[in-house]
Order: sequence, then C-alpha cells, then structure tokens
Amino acid sequence: MEGTNIESRKVRVLLADDERHIRQLIKAVLTTLGADVAGEAENGAEAVLLYKEQRPDVVLLDVNMPVKDGLAALREIKAFDGGAVVVMLTSLSDMGTIESALELGAAQYIRKDTPVAELRKLLVETWRDHVDPHRE
Repeated sequence: MEGTNIESRKVRVLLADDERHIRQLIKAVLTTLGADVAGEAENGAEAVLLYKEQRPDVVLLDVNMPVKDGLAALREIKAFDGGAVVVMLTSLSDMGTIESALELGAAQYIRKDTPVAELRKLLVETWRDHVDPHRE
C-alpha cells in the first residue's frame, strides 16, 4: 500500500484517545503508513491544546473521552481552524453521533474495530482527499 507521504512531506498526525492500547495500535498503523505522530492526547481538552500548539495535518479523535469528549473537542478545533482535518474514532456506531460529528466538520468517521487493512485504506483516502500537500 502506498505511504502517506504527500509530495515528499510526511503527514503529521495528532492522536487523541483515552485508551493507551488503542493509541499504541493506531500509532503502529500510522508508522507503517509513513506518517509522523506529532502528539498524543488522553482527553479532548489535551487534544485541543496540542492541536493549537502542533497544528498537525490530521487529528484522529476518539468520541468518548474524559474531561472533554470528542465532539466538544472537534467543535473547538474547527472553531480555531476551520480547515482542520479531523477523523473521529469510536467503538460506537450510533447514527446520531456519526451525524453530529459530520455536521461539525469531521472529515471521516472510523470504528475502532475496523480491520487494520481497511483502517489503512480509509486513512490514506482521507489524507488524499483532505490534506493540503503545501500546508506548513
């Protein structure tokens, strides 16, 4: 599978999930895709702060997290940067949550139990469709 280098530049990703084992799994997938994990957050408030500091190309954001949930963090990130590319991660498949995330501007919605090959495919497609290769 092709890597995520877009015009010779690694995609920088912020990974926000309160479950350490999920962050480790997704980080391993990101590494195989050639992405650079710019930061990791354990809750939505931390994700917003790291986004503002790091300005990554993509945020992988869990829906259910302590302190500030993923939808609230998504709302705040998009208010700060309307062009932010945010992919929601969840173990839920509730249509209301999916619709809310997409209405708030999420680029993609991925279930955590998605098989790794499919996860890789969805991430690469999202980056191709949404990441500006010239953004610094």
